[in-house]
Amino acid sequence: MNSVTGALEPPNFAELARFDTPTICNAIELFDVRQPTAGYMDRRIAACFPDLPPMVGYAATATFRSAEPARRRDGDPNPSVQLLEFLADLSEPAIVVFQDLDDPPAGATFGDGMCLTYKTFGAVGLITSGAARDLDAVRALDFACFSHGAVCGHGHCHIESTSVPVHVGGVTIHPGDLLHGDRNGVTTIPLDIAHLVPYACSEYLKHEALVLDPLRDGNTDIPEHQRAIAEMGRRLNRLKEELSNP
Repeated sequence: MNSVTGALEPPNFAELARFDTPTICNAIELFDVRQPTAGYMDRRIAACFPDLPPMVGYAATATFRSAEPARRRDGDPNPSVQLLEFLADLSEPAIVVFQDLDDPPAGATFGDGMCLTYKTFGAVGLITSGAARDLDAVRALDFACFSHGAVCGHGHCHIESTSVPVHVGGVTIHPGDLLHGDRNGVTTIPLDIAHLVPYACSEYLKHEALVLDPLRDGNTDIPEHQRAIAEMGRRLNRLKEELSNP
């Protein structure tokens, strides 16, 4: 937070994307802002394209159904258009986050046409608690996607609502939440610490190397290993103190 204005300092997306998602989670723990079991999606949400680099962006949320046709009256707003308008108005990268309200999902939340549309309107990725399809065609777009699996049909696919809290992978995602995801999964990043997380990641990796580098070199001296672990702990505690008084 900016100490003069009281406003949140913006995150550095390029810096956040330098780190994998587990390292982001390790860094967040240093701030003691939430429980170590909170804030990241569970194993129901998996990367469709594990070879893609980390994605970082703000959540653009929506709910989805495909088991039955949409029930709308004449004059009702079109949620699909509303979502595109929201994406077009964003000045920062967005990640579209869908909660599939059908259990189990009846059809795929997305295919290549939908992903191309969202990418064209400025999104950098998509997450759904439902299913994916057209995986080869979507992979060709270099568009990061996460889902609960795949299904070949789209059913009566339609968006029910937009810009609402959604529950995906055991986590409630609000519009505008900051997300980071890669082949390991997806986590939220608290906005009030987001600008400090890249520094915390770099420092964490530096201190972790005290333990890991000797192991990579084949060092099997147990007392030396124990000393390295203790020193890593001391340095991480000092880093925690530093981060609590930026």
